[in-house]
Amino acid sequence: MTRSAAFFDLDKTILAKSSSLAFARPFYKGGLLGRADVLKSAYAQFTYVASGADHDQLEYMRKYMSALVTGWDVESVKRIVSETLDDIVDPMVYEEAVDLIAHHKEEGRDVIIISSSGTEVVEPIGERLGVDRAIGTQIAIDDEGRYTGEIVFYAYGQGKADAMVALAEENGYDLAECYAYSDSMTDLPMLDVVGHPVAVNPDAPLRKVAVEREWPILDFARPVAMPTMRQRLTELNNERNRRTALRVGAATVALGIAWYAARRRGSSL
Repeated sequence: MTRSAAFFDLDKTILAKSSSLAFARPFYKGGLLGRADVLKSAYAQFTYVASGADHDQLEYMRKYMSALVTGWDVESVKRIVSETLDDIVDPMVYEEAVDLIAHHKEEGRDVIIISSSGTEVVEPIGERLGVDRAIGTQIAIDDEGRYTGEIVFYAYGQGKADAMVALAEENGYDLAECYAYSDSMTDLPMLDVVGHPVAVNPDAPLRKVAVEREWPILDFARPVAMPTMRQRLTELNNERNRRTALRVGAATVALGIAWYAARRRGSSL
């Protein structure tokens, strides 16, 4: 029996902003960033939200972030993210994305987030959203628990597609039956590797490709607060459980009727 999954980019697909850049202020308050870095991150966030990020911008961001985090204590990063996550992503989560995640889970698919943001940011967000797995960029850590600045895995471009292929082999996913969602032309390899690619809030180059290839295009526009998101997830989960109970109940009744009919036939012989 084949399995399938739904792969989601994170920034501007599930979240309305860049998840990494959004933590600039908490990192500043935690002593990890200087004021100049906060201003630079704020400008980068504005540019990203306004026009997206092309290959050159993402490469610059990769080098900048790699140099920036060198020497940071990993546990401090995790603590800051954990303490400020709800405030940072409030309201950043698209309600449409929450509904879509719930839909795929209801259909029996694993839901996987794969994002170029750091794994220490991506994994807690994935946990809040109730996805099955969250994969982010991984930076090497030395024996003292600090980032070395060396990027072990960059979840970007072809790297995302390669990770999806590896996950498919590991979990038995049929990629032809899998879905992928992204906003950026830089994620074209990610979209190409599945049978059901979907462009979400696409930048101009990706929208052009999606139109040419007749891919579905979704435009999300309703960021919701974290409590509202949790409430929505609870409602969707309750509805899913109700439907499951109804299906089980109907199946039980059908079996009971079949048993009764068979018994009647046996009695009449």
